[in-house]
Amino acid sequence: MSARRVGLYPGTFDPLTNGHVDIIARACKLVDRLVIGVAINQDKGPLFTLAERVEMVEQECAKLGGNTEIVIRPFDTLLMKFAESVGAQIIVRGLRAVADFEYEFAMVGMNQKLNPDIDTVFLMADPTHQAIASRLVKEIARLQGSVAHFVPPAVEARLRAKLGVG
Repeated sequence: MSARRVGLYPGTFDPLTNGHVDIIARACKLVDRLVIGVAINQDKGPLFTLAERVEMVEQECAKLGGNTEIVIRPFDTLLMKFAESVGAQIIVRGLRAVADFEYEFAMVGMNQKLNPDIDTVFLMADPTHQAIASRLVKEIARLQGSVAHFVPPAVEARLRAKLGVG
């Protein structure tokens, strides 16, 4: 039997978007086990608590099915340390635009110095999801605009309840 391929998809997921769900579904085709690392990043000032973000990811991943084992774990360590702790051979990252590439390119260089045995795999955002950013989704919802095209229905309901908007 061949060794299991383990991937790690890290993010803040504040909130989880359709773009995130798309990357998760596509990453599942590449690995036997996908760990979704929900970052504890207080510097970003998340709207949702860590427990709420983990729960949103769990709810949406439960709908994906397939043969890949999906595990959701919070983390607050250096990404490469977390990747090592979960046995990941690859880190999965989504790219929406050139600005994402420039940031991710710098991160890959640093991460390779920390652990050259863990590769980063980039998945281009589906064209229908390229404009989606959690920050913009929160702003649209805060201003009572529709975010139905950007997040799963359960996430939209949580977002509206959290912000106290109709």
